[in-house]
Order: sequence, then C-alpha cells, then structure tokens
Amino acid sequence: MFVVIFGRPACPFCVRAKELAERLESAGAIEGFRYVDIHEEGISKADMEKTIGKPVETVPQIFVDRSHVGGFTEFDQYVRERELLSAVTAG
Repeated sequence: MFVVIFGRPACPFCVRAKELAERLESAGAIEGFRYVDIHEEGISKADMEKTIGKPVETVPQIFVDRSHVGGFTEFDQYVRERELLSAVTAG
C-alpha cells in the first residue's frame, strides 16, 4: 500500500496527514508515502479536480494505491477502519 498526499505549506491537516503516513510507514503498515507540495510543484485546484473527478475545496487530498480517499479526516478513518496501526503494533 502506497500513500500520496497532496498538500500545501502551513496547512495543519497536511502536517497531520504526513505524520500519520510516517507512523504507518515506520510501523510497516504501508510500503511508503510521498508528500507533494502543490505550491512547489505548480499543481492547481483545477488540476486536482481533473485527477479526482470532483470539486476540491481543501487540502490535503490523499490517495491510497492511486484511489482517492479524501482529506485528513477520511484518511484517518480509513486507517482506523482497517486497523492498520493497531494490527501492526499488536502483532
């Protein structure tokens, strides 16, 4: 499982998403992640909307294995529902 996070500087939810991905990677629950700074990469809201296929109002926008999950809240819920951290730490 590989995670891609599209975010921007000074975004608290982007920081939280990156921290969660780092924890997942350290625990061996995911193969890795990539954080993409949309400002640095020149990615516009319109570019993201084309990729996702629906309006984008906020960042981060997170993909797991190329499937759009949503923002931080949805990513956190995705991890909890699949017990990705607890399954690794309990094992």
